[in-house]
Amino acid sequence: MRFPVRLPVVLPLALCCALFAACSGPAPRPDRASGTITQAPLPVSVQGNEVAMYALGLIDTGYRFGGKNPDAGLDCSGMVSYIYGQVTRLKIQGSAFDIARNARPIEREALRPGDLVFFNTANRPFSHVGIYIGDARFVHAPSTNGKVRIDRLNDRYYAQRFEAARTFFD
Repeated sequence: MRFPVRLPVVLPLALCCALFAACSGPAPRPDRASGTITQAPLPVSVQGNEVAMYALGLIDTGYRFGGKNPDAGLDCSGMVSYIYGQVTRLKIQGSAFDIARNARPIEREALRPGDLVFFNTANRPFSHVGIYIGDARFVHAPSTNGKVRIDRLNDRYYAQRFEAARTFFD
């Protein structure tokens, strides 16, 4: 007898497996010089992974300027505020510029899932924000094409407009 597998059952299971796999982090490795075991740098933040996973769940949500929830539509800062509020209970308000001012600067090379990436897309510093999900990709709510989507940091348009990386995590 064949049982149909339904997406609502498979998707949460797949997301949980991905989250647990990401949380495991790299295995400790021996230091050849001293013979001691050292932990690999940049541990993965569990909350950061949850932020990234939540962002992925909003793909194809409609864009709305000033939008602050998925039902009404989201703009870039509204998407960040909504996700961080749902996952971390952190109350983030204001524009992309305001969010950048309140987050801690980090090097681009130190980006981890859940961190924020900022762009100059309107001839103003920090005029657009997205959530980094790993592998040089980020989720954002651009007005172009009108939906939350994934783009790459090294895509020509975003590479030329990249402003900074910031985080609310330790």
